[in-house]
Amino acid sequence: MNKSTNFSQDDLNLFQASRTFLFGLAYRLLGSTSDAEDALQDIFIKWQQQPKHEIIHPQAWLTTICTRHCIDLLRSHHKSRTDYIGTWLPEPYHHTEELLAESDYTLSTAFLLILEKLSVKERAAYILHEIFNLDYAEIADILLEQQNYCRQLVTRSKKRIAEQPKVLSTIPTSHQITLLNAFKDAIHSHNLEQLKALLSEDILFAADGGGKVSAIRQPFTDLNSVLRFFERLLFQAWTELSWEMCYLNGNIGFKLFDQQHHCVIVLTFHFDQQHISDIYVLRNPEKL
Repeated sequence: MNKSTNFSQDDLNLFQASRTFLFGLAYRLLGSTSDAEDALQDIFIKWQQQPKHEIIHPQAWLTTICTRHCIDLLRSHHKSRTDYIGTWLPEPYHHTEELLAESDYTLSTAFLLILEKLSVKERAAYILHEIFNLDYAEIADILLEQQNYCRQLVTRSKKRIAEQPKVLSTIPTSHQITLLNAFKDAIHSHNLEQLKALLSEDILFAADGGGKVSAIRQPFTDLNSVLRFFERLLFQAWTELSWEMCYLNGNIGFKLFDQQHHCVIVLTFHFDQQHISDIYVLRNPEKL
């Protein structure tokens, strides 16, 4: 017998009302928009099949199923990310202006890369407690752990994240737009001095080609190396592409298109108060 025969419009509406929350949770856990969408599809099927009289608190049930499913996916992805060719970057999350009232560092590429350094349960506990404001009793039920242990998971995670203080900072969207317009102008005019003035001294430049296209294998972590790379290669290469400013990963970024209007590069950034501090170049076609 098909358990979904009693699935009502109210059940569908309840799931749809939770969808934005569930996607935000899944994306932060997985660092992949495609994996997050797949997870939501699997969760929806389980929601259809679950007898509703057995669910006392639907939102808690959905949160639990989503978290556990994503934890299983993270564990299965561990080897592929460990063996990844070059630098692994999360898939970009493209959202509309209406959803971005202000910068959200918890969606940023820089923050998601910090989460990658946590254990699976540390990551889940931190996200549930610090971002989605669940209490330790709720987290313990989801992770099937003792409350004290969940508290330790969050404490350890907060300590590791606090070691990267710039990741927790944000600047107004208007200032991001000003910096990135100047960045684009510097690229198109091949103006090395203007570019230098926009970048922080401890700039990080990382690229993800995934072994599919050419990209630097290790990030550049000093200003002179980044400037030389732009001068030798990127000024010319990026000037030949068309640029579209958009909302990416809780900040402003760019999509770059070739002459056939295929997106070939996504640029996401992190900022300090005055400069661009990180540049993340996503070229892996499987993530675009």
